[in-house]
Amino acid sequence: MMFIRQLSVFLENKPGRLCAATDTLAKQGINISALTLADTSEFGILRLLVDQPDRARDVLTESGVVVRISEVIAVAMDDAPGGAGGILHLLSEAGLNVEYMYACVGRLSGKAIMVIRTDDLELAADILHRNGYGDINPAEVYRI
Repeated sequence: MMFIRQLSVFLENKPGRLCAATDTLAKQGINISALTLADTSEFGILRLLVDQPDRARDVLTESGVVVRISEVIAVAMDDAPGGAGGILHLLSEAGLNVEYMYACVGRLSGKAIMVIRTDDLELAADILHRNGYGDINPAEVYRI
């Protein structure tokens, strides 16, 4: 299975909002494995991989922020120049649009983990699997 669950947290773009969200998770013993932050002038989208996605959604929602859980693809790739290019070429050649992506170094020996959201997750996962990108246990990603 290449699919993992990711939180998208919508934060007001003001000092302390990001800190409050990460503090909320820490106080509940929820570990952040990876994150990326994109912002506009008024709001930011914090995307997180955590070890307890449902619980994280609940505690963040209770703190007053909007949270959504969505599926993304996690792919182990060579941690070397051109590693991401191989994945991107396969998706591009299939006509798939990459909505966003981010990478993190994991515990997989010699591998980096690429997190990808495309306009067709099932097709993207199938293409990557057929081209030798193996399955990743979600636990390996959530506890990097």
